[in-house]
Amino acid sequence: MGAMSPSDMVDVMGMDDRARHGLVAFDRFEAADTDAGTALAWSARASYGGDADRLALRSEGERMQGRIEHADLELLWGHAIAPYWDMQVGVRHDVGHGPDRSWAAFGIQGLAPYWFEVNATAYVGEQGRTALRAELEYEALLTQRLVLQPRVELDAYGKDDRAAGIGAGLSDVAFGVRLRYEIRREFAPYLGVEWVRRFGRSADFARDDGADASDARVVAGVRWWF
Repeated sequence: MGAMSPSDMVDVMGMDDRARHGLVAFDRFEAADTDAGTALAWSARASYGGDADRLALRSEGERMQGRIEHADLELLWGHAIAPYWDMQVGVRHDVGHGPDRSWAAFGIQGLAPYWFEVNATAYVGEQGRTALRAELEYEALLTQRLVLQPRVELDAYGKDDRAAGIGAGLSDVAFGVRLRYEIRREFAPYLGVEWVRRFGRSADFARDDGADASDARVVAGVRWWF
């Protein structure tokens, strides 16, 4: 078969790498039984674009006792730099405990060897603030519908931010395991456990505010996308 034009590839083979498509997903939408009470937590994302360039909106946060404890909203542009890997740049805005903060964001996400999902983003904020967030996930297919998903996330900061309860250095680590049942690929309820630990000055600030430096929690929620 000779060389084919883009229109021929679409007509004959159903391939169109210039096509645009969108996605809205809640990777985690859950109730968590914490030491301070029941919390509603979420991790959501929406994206639109093609294989090489995409615009993404993502948010992660937690609400408890009628107020947002912490939440962030990011607007990112992603560009493919290698198979399975994207570079991302954009902005992030934090709300919740303490004053609102805004950041410029620079990151990378993709699939590492053995299908580990990696997302690492560096942030630069006002008054010389810097931060780093890294996430690592893996999906173990136990059956065609039952999926075990371990996940670890860490946050680090370049300087103390007492108003936000954040200390310099490694601030917190969250490690969780969730077992979901995929009723459909697009809709899957799950149960899990998660352990959250603050470190250094972040732990000191939490204790000063009457909170524990560590928290083990049971979670129940749903993962869905369209």
